[in-house]
Amino acid sequence: MPKVKTSRVKYPEGWELIEPTLLELQAKMREAENDPNDGKRKCESLWPIFKIVHQKSRYIFDLYYRRKEISKELYDFCLDQGYADRNLIAKWKKIAIRMIVLMIDVFEWQPGYERLCCLRCMQPRDHNFQTTCVCRVPKHLREEKVIECVHCGCRGCASGD
Repeated sequence: MPKVKTSRVKYPEGWELIEPTLLELQAKMREAENDPNDGKRKCESLWPIFKIVHQKSRYIFDLYYRRKEISKELYDFCLDQGYADRNLIAKWKKIAIRMIVLMIDVFEWQPGYERLCCLRCMQPRDHNFQTTCVCRVPKHLREEKVIECVHCGCRGCASGD
């Protein structure tokens, strides 16, 4: 969760451009945290929180790496203050660099991780048979048509859903 806004924090240049969006997503996060989970499974109550964390991280990633609209100082400030998931952005960045440089080693290339929903979906230790999550299976290879990840509620981040 982002740190509390105080007068001691010096906000970098350009903060006023992204602040409304981040405050809106923060309000959604508070709403999701306070939402009653009556009738939901235990894991389903966390799905909206994962979704909002993904949105915030993707917003900051796109502003810095894709659109180049914010400075490095503002990007680092957002990561340091907890507005985005540093590890998830690092994985997206790694894939983006591989896509830009060249697919040198086809065996090392893992398509679909540029849309990775959360880090738990790719960690083998969190799943049966030491594989990745079911949402990481491309749509054309699935036997079931509709699936949901148990951890984050994703319906298939490998296929773009």
